Amino acid sequence: MTRTELFHRIKAKQSFLCVGLDVDPAKMPAHLNGDVLAFNKAIIDATRDLCVAYKPNTAFYEALGLDGMRILKDTLDYIGDDHFTIADAKRGDIGNTSRYYANFAFHTLGADSITVAPYMGEDSVRPFLEYEGKWAIVLALTSNQGSQDFQHASQDGGEPLYKKVMQRTAAWGNLDQLMFVCGATQAEKFAELRAVTPDHFYLVPGIGAQGGDLAGVCKYGMNDHCGLLVNSSRGILYASPGEDFAEAARASAQRLQTQMAAALKKYLPTKA
Repeated sequence: MTRTELFHRIKAKQSFLCVGLDVDPAKMPAHLNGDVLAFNKAIIDATRDLCVAYKPNTAFYEALGLDGMRILKDTLDYIGDDHFTIADAKRGDIGNTSRYYANFAFHTLGADSITVAPYMGEDSVRPFLEYEGKWAIVLALTSNQGSQDFQHASQDGGEPLYKKVMQRTAAWGNLDQLMFVCGATQAEKFAELRAVTPDHFYLVPGIGAQGGDLAGVCKYGMNDHCGLLVNSSRGILYASPGEDFAEAARASAQRLQTQMAAALKKYLPTKA
């Protein structure tokens, strides 16, 4: 899926919502008896028309052992080709190892993209950029409290590390290969981020349970291709602990989609 194709889907659905499938069996409705795949399918069926992307965090499936890997693959197959899929694995290792991580994400799982940690440099990211039609989503400015430890550290000239990461990484690929993870809990930084990478897509976690500011993200982060995939996980997945969990998940996703449609109309009046 190219950047332009992704934008066409955003316009068609009036949504740039990404649903995070970070499924904790302990938080699932009791009547499902721990059936993660059934839970995922119900969530997907309830939100297909409201979102453009799904993001399973691989750790939640790895923790379930071999069965979890099968559930992850079956989930991605069930999503199909009409949505952008993200294997949220945050990989990053020497080039030879990254090549196998990329093969697993893109060939074995069939995901459209994978999240990547850039700390080890270009040769650790390059293998993810060698697959036509696939994306590397590079961690830049994350939504967790610990992001202050390193990402904001001043570099030569006083620029924070996250800006240097984005500037350097943007030169490694093109707009149809690279996205950046930029957390919604730091919405005030999005104007600065856009000054560095004006045309890239951003994957934006932190909306919902983490208290991210969707309005601020849209105001400062939207570009002429929308440029945003805003993720919500817990706020959608666990909107209800009862048998109405899928209906509640849809209602939660619908609220976000309505806000997104309004933002597209406000900031992209000739595009949306």
